[in-house]
Amino acid sequence: MATTIDRMDLGCGSDLMRVFISLIVTLWALLYRATNKFLDQKVKKGVTLNQLGRMNTMKKTIKLSRRHFMATTAATSLILGAGPATAAEPIKTAGIYTVPVEQQWVSRIHKAALAAQDRGDISYSFSENVSNTDYARVMREYAEAGNTLIVGEVFGAEQEAREVAAEYPNVAFLMGSSFKEDAALQNFSVFDNYIQDASYLSGIIAGAMTESGNIGMVGGFPIPEVNRLMHAFMAGALEMNPDIKFQVSFIGSWFDPPKAKETAFAMIENGVDVLYAERFGVSDAAQEKGILAIGNVIDTQADYPDTVVASAIWHFEPTLDKAIAEVQVGSFAAADYGAYSFMNQGGTSLAPLGTFDGKVPAAALSLVRQREAEIKSGAFSVTINDSEPSSS
Repeated sequence: MATTIDRMDLGCGSDLMRVFISLIVTLWALLYRATNKFLDQKVKKGVTLNQLGRMNTMKKTIKLSRRHFMATTAATSLILGAGPATAAEPIKTAGIYTVPVEQQWVSRIHKAALAAQDRGDISYSFSENVSNTDYARVMREYAEAGNTLIVGEVFGAEQEAREVAAEYPNVAFLMGSSFKEDAALQNFSVFDNYIQDASYLSGIIAGAMTESGNIGMVGGFPIPEVNRLMHAFMAGALEMNPDIKFQVSFIGSWFDPPKAKETAFAMIENGVDVLYAERFGVSDAAQEKGILAIGNVIDTQADYPDTVVASAIWHFEPTLDKAIAEVQVGSFAAADYGAYSFMNQGGTSLAPLGTFDGKVPAAALSLVRQREAEIKSGAFSVTINDSEPSSS
């Protein structure tokens, strides 16, 4: 993380002292980089995080942890009159996920991180299926391994994650969270997928496609990030047909396709002909029973060409790119990155109709185009309602 240090005149102007200090710091820097390179090679060869944590004792023994090195560099810059530090290498970045990276929500973070790595902004490693009880330990191990930016989701480990962040003030943490940033914890920023704009537009299409006027909605947990999308979807559907009824259910898991599928089957038995697939498994039920589905976060129409009509897509790139830019210039601070998921920031969009092109009523498409333009211009705002939705 870049640090600006004011120049300082020693007064005595000892060239010999300057050369001596510069030589010492250069040697320390070379040793530090060699140690990190060794650890990185071990990671590439399949060394586990537990083993990596034990290897880091070597760095502690020679007093060359990232914090020690940064402090030494800062002090030497003060003596030698250095200007702002510049990032010579990609930002070492880690992702920590409680579900597989194939899961739709996390897959968007993973995709953005891979794109940033491909263009050389970051070097990226990650851990998936990390339990909430183990989350703090993995955070510490990645921080000790020299990662400057750590991204993840702490919905089930909020307090523990913030406590760990406080132990590593020189590491930037960007975490999915149901809570806001804390001004007392300047290296911990939060984000969420505020894709209510596209969810609202997908609801308009659903409202136009249902024939029974009965729509089913299957979600993971009734937390704000899910609730707001469901409410926005419902508002869009009701704009097309104010008499639509909704069946709402939560499966109590972020990744349980069989349970989501069974819940969807029950709704179909109760008369729904369009399903809001907030979780994996719902579109499978819709496909098997020959009804329609609306996707969420990712576009799955390629897998369900005759089932998924439209999807609200989350683009995490604006969120991650903003954090990377802040780390690069040394200005990362506690903030809420949620706004970068809004449609006017490029954080969300409605997926192309694809196989349903020409099958959605013209009136619905006209309203979608109108509302999309109004959302981007600021003339129309989708209401953000974080309360738990219920069946009607």
